[in-house]
Amino acid sequence: MGMLVGLAPWIVYWVLIGNVQATLAVVVALAIAVAVLAIGRTAGHSEHWLEVGSVATFLVLAVVTFAVGESVVQQWLLSLSIAGILLVALVGQLVGRPFVRQFAAAEHPPDVVKTELFDRITKLVSWAWIAVFAGMTVSAAIPPLAQQLFGHHVTGRDATTPLSFVCSWVIPFSLFGAVIVVSRVLLDRMLAGADDIVRSTSFVAYDEATIDELYYLAQEHADREVGPGKEAYNVKVGGMGTPLTGDASRKSWPSTYKVRDRRR
Repeated sequence: MGMLVGLAPWIVYWVLIGNVQATLAVVVALAIAVAVLAIGRTAGHSEHWLEVGSVATFLVLAVVTFAVGESVVQQWLLSLSIAGILLVALVGQLVGRPFVRQFAAAEHPPDVVKTELFDRITKLVSWAWIAVFAGMTVSAAIPPLAQQLFGHHVTGRDATTPLSFVCSWVIPFSLFGAVIVVSRVLLDRMLAGADDIVRSTSFVAYDEATIDELYYLAQEHADREVGPGKEAYNVKVGGMGTPLTGDASRKSWPSTYKVRDRRR
């Protein structure tokens, strides 16, 4: 649901750009993007990269649309908007803020989010989205390029030319639908196998704690992380703790554990 909300401005824009004037489409999409960002901040959620990128992209598109003129840029607006979300997704991935991870993290327990499997799956899904956005951009750019090169008259709302509706709508949004399904399947499989993966965490203990005390504290900490209905097992403590800043008497100890349903 979180990802759907994050994508709402783009989905609304793509629907409107094929049916109404570009100025109206970009104003509505920008308003929705601002609203989504504001609601997230009001609710105390951390800002998602996609939400910030949405506002920035539609602000740029609005400036371009009003400054250059709708008649001049109409044929490029669909491909430009898809290129915008491609840029947002790619930059987020490169700077370590993939939008898929941010939304998936809000839907999964903290102990799952910390796992290597979660990182691997969300990176894979993020790259799948980037590949789809790239394919959508190329496909949507074909009709306006054809007009520039060969003089074929096509626009974003032209449903009479096969080149236009196939490249502007059928191919891009078939890819969009496919990546939504693939994302859901991969993330659900990850959650289904979550009990078999090793979680990493850390806990605080006094420097003079014995090995038995360390394992006891590690077990207690892990049980608090897994939540109700689950229990931690196969708890292991790392070989060396890190002294806390300003308190040399205590250390942060690394530990790992697995999760299973709580035994009655």
